[in-house]
Amino acid sequence: MSNTNYKILLVEDDQNFGDVLRSYLEMHDYSVTLATDGVLGLEAFKKSQYDLCIFDVMMPRKDGFTLAKEVRERNQEVPIIFLTAKTMKDDVLNGFKMGADDYIPKPFNSEELLYRIQAILKRSAKAPDPRDEQREFSFGKYHFNYPLRILTFTAGKEGDENQWKLSPKEAELLRLFCKYLNDVMPRSEALTKIWNDDNYFTARSMDVFVTKLRKYLSKDPSIEIANIHGNGFRLLVKDMVA
Repeated sequence: MSNTNYKILLVEDDQNFGDVLRSYLEMHDYSVTLATDGVLGLEAFKKSQYDLCIFDVMMPRKDGFTLAKEVRERNQEVPIIFLTAKTMKDDVLNGFKMGADDYIPKPFNSEELLYRIQAILKRSAKAPDPRDEQREFSFGKYHFNYPLRILTFTAGKEGDENQWKLSPKEAELLRLFCKYLNDVMPRSEALTKIWNDDNYFTARSMDVFVTKLRKYLSKDPSIEIANIHGNGFRLLVKDMVA
């Protein structure tokens, strides 16, 4: 199986070792982003989506354990491997408490690391989410045709309709809201999937689009897009959660 589609975030403060390890993984068809400390590692993680993270533990500015904790606050599922010269039992236990999937002491055999990466990726591979394939959605008094980007509101016995042709980003955002209907849609997922970046400016842009969607959906009082502080938003259909 080709590894070309797998993206790895490697955070290692030893530039030479990091370059060698990145080249080795790229030789085996992985796409690798290298960051040289924990602060840069978190910035890289915010800007893209990764299939696996490899973190050195002892790093300046932000150590690997702290970085893993902050990554876990954003993503509970991405696999994390720690690389470290520290082999004390307490450090290993601390690594697993931070949500590590594996812990490899330096020096290590490159081929062994490769097999461990393959095993973790195979274990973490999931069946496709059928919600990702859904193309039409009905909620409250609305119907949303995602491929055509048409949102339709129907009300009254006569079946009066209002229709809007959404912009591409409005349609992408509403599809994500529908996927997470009555559940929390993580802000970071919307930003990385739709805006391809998670920073202050893209977050403000997303807020503008959320406001636009609220305006479209305001005709049905049972529907609300709620802010979930520190996490994201919820598209609530109150009749469904009452």
